[in-house]
Parts: sequence; C-alpha cells; structure tokens
Amino acid sequence: MTTNTLETLHGTRVLRCASDGPLLDGERAALDLIGDAFGQDAELVAVPVARVADEFFRLRSGVAGAVVQKFANYRLRLVVLGDISAHVGASSALRDFVHESNQGDQLWFLADEAGLDARLSG
Repeated sequence: MTTNTLETLHGTRVLRCASDGPLLDGERAALDLIGDAFGQDAELVAVPVARVADEFFRLRSGVAGAVVQKFANYRLRLVVLGDISAHVGASSALRDFVHESNQGDQLWFLADEAGLDARLSG
C-alpha cells in the first residue's frame, strides 16, 4: 500500500491520500485521516474518489455529514478528487450538496489535480 504524502501547494499544506488505502466510510476512517494530517501538520486532506465509500454519496446514510463534521471539528479541510458525475446524476440532493460545498471552504468536490491547484491559487 502506498502511503499518504504531504506537499505544499500555494502555501497550503496538503495531505494527498494514496488511491489504494482504506475507504473513507465513516467517523473512524475520518479520524484516521485526521490523525495522519495532524501528524504531518496538514491543513487540507485530498482524498481520491476511489477511496470514498459509496455510502458517502448517499446523503441519507449520514456518512458524508459525519465525516465532514469530524473534519470541521478539527479545523481541517477536505477535498474529494475525481469524477463523481455518476453519483451526482443519480441524486439531486447530492448535486445540491456538492454545489453548496464547493461555494465554501470546508469541503470541495473537484474533478482533478488542476482543479485543486486552481482553487488554492485563487
């Protein structure tokens, strides 16, 4: 398994999660990532969509809310990187959640690394 790596991008310390690690599927997984982020003094955690459990995208499951709340409690930002169009296409509630999240600073859903670079540069 590849390890998570830290890099500074436009002055922000970003913990980039490996694509082959455990799924972000609830509070325990969130706390594991938060612990890793704290250990490396990261400000933002970038998780590839392949590492995000399907339940996260089913808002009724409560997984997204629990995960985002944990990150907010620890004052860490979370970015989901990758194509989530199939999930968004299946749920208008998720589409609205993604839109609202991307307006703020706590949680972003971005298509790729270029999107992350653009958000952090501006």
